[in-house]
Amino acid sequence: MSIPVLRLGRWPRLGLVLLTGLALGLSWEPYGWWPLAFLAPVGLTLLLAGQRLRAAFGLGYLFAVVMLALSIGWIRVLGYPVAAGLILFMALFYALLAVGITLVGRLRGWPAWVAACWVLAEFVFSRQPFGGFGWTRLAYAVVDSPLSGWYPVVGMAGVTFAVVLSGHLLLWLVLLVRDGRATGWRLTRPAVFVAALVVAIQVLGLAGQRLDPVIGADAHGTVDVGVVQGNVPGRGLDPMGRMRSVTNNHLAETVNLETRARLGLVPDPDFVLWPESSTDIDPAEDPITARTIQSAADTAGVPVFVGAVTYGPGPDERQTTGLWWDPRVGGPTDHYHKQNLVPFGEWIPFREFLLPRIPMLQMVGAQGVPGTEPGVLDVDLMDGQSLRVGDVICFELAYDRTVHETMRHGAQVMVVQSNNATYGGTGQIEQQFDITRARAMETRREIAVSTTNSVSGSIDRYGGVRHRTEEFTAASFVASLPVRDGLTPAVLFGSWIDRGLALLGLGAIAYGVARRLRARAAVDVVAIGDDGSGDDGSQIRSKEETPA
Repeated sequence: MSIPVLRLGRWPRLGLVLLTGLALGLSWEPYGWWPLAFLAPVGLTLLLAGQRLRAAFGLGYLFAVVMLALSIGWIRVLGYPVAAGLILFMALFYALLAVGITLVGRLRGWPAWVAACWVLAEFVFSRQPFGGFGWTRLAYAVVDSPLSGWYPVVGMAGVTFAVVLSGHLLLWLVLLVRDGRATGWRLTRPAVFVAALVVAIQVLGLAGQRLDPVIGADAHGTVDVGVVQGNVPGRGLDPMGRMRSVTNNHLAETVNLETRARLGLVPDPDFVLWPESSTDIDPAEDPITARTIQSAADTAGVPVFVGAVTYGPGPDERQTTGLWWDPRVGGPTDHYHKQNLVPFGEWIPFREFLLPRIPMLQMVGAQGVPGTEPGVLDVDLMDGQSLRVGDVICFELAYDRTVHETMRHGAQVMVVQSNNATYGGTGQIEQQFDITRARAMETRREIAVSTTNSVSGSIDRYGGVRHRTEEFTAASFVASLPVRDGLTPAVLFGSWIDRGLALLGLGAIAYGVARRLRARAAVDVVAIGDDGSGDDGSQIRSKEETPA
């Protein structure tokens, strides 16, 4: 059964496409209407059915512009030209997705092929260009849905596939019933099968929400992490205030945390977690910054995991770094350099060409250089316990490979350091927190999150929120993280699932193209007369080329 063609005029179709894009945009935080993530892709598929490829491209583009303007409109804090450029460019991927959906929509088993096309689109825009921008993956919108139990089994790509497949199977079921195929035992079997498949996907997702499909050893002991959110003095493009003010704020909040620990109000931490950019001055180059961090470590009496901007490796270059600052040695004993940098935020592609022509880019500062090693630090706590700390820094949460490599390289506890002060008061804050929850479910690891001023927290392995701070405040708490070594199937095999589903989508599109070409060739063979016209002189068209 193929997807029905809706007989709509141009303007009603355009209006419905815009509403469908709006609906999908509402599925992500801060709105969180996750059921729309199941319904909006179905609406897009229906509106694309029977359209020519050029029209499908245009409809998909309009759909994406509206959806992206709502979902990632927070990028406007970097300037409206930056927001417009990102949205208009990212919409191209969804326009190509719309073409793919149109090509596979006439194939048998189209619900699976359409779902694979969504995974293919996400696979590409999460990697290209400039490292990709995977913020709007459907899997990040459904953390509170019945499908959340699938995260540790099939990973983000598998959850996206399940979301789109579920919605399209429901559409298929409606079509079976509408066509009268659900009357009589022989005709009910397809409908029963489809209904059972939809129910199974949802029920297994619900059942898996509290299951632990972990391969390897589970928890052995716990570590208490003092999470510090020191706050920043500014907002927007200039959140960090005067030199050293952010570092001083984090020192002050660390003193506050340690005071409460000595009063017995919170447990004594085994180490203190500061956020990304808790110092934007390299402590190796600035003695005052180094003394400030050492004062915090001495006061707490435990190591401080500092988020720092470090200089180098070359001239006019910098790295975003996590430094494990041990008070016993008066400096860092291990470090991690952030791998996934924000293009045009932390580094400038084609810098030599663009910087002289776009003066606004000078605000980026020195060129960011990505790290090359997984985010795992081998550290020693004050009681002599050895620990492997997994670190994911802010934007890296959106990248499967970075998170999975951290786990596969032996991380026993997982922390997130983030500085999203620029986006304070926007939907970005809630979206990132939901992505963190999705990662906790996927890895079945507890996560401690420290941000400069934008929702720090502690999340359990099932995505539940244990602690949560408010924006634009100084705050601190102690999170207890079990020390774990086991890995989920999603961490071990998620990359293969992602590639496999993407290849499935690519193969379906290739078959759809071949099928369309064969149909055109058949029309040419049947055509009567040298001018390619029929007996009545009318031009013969392929059925698939006939406009709706």
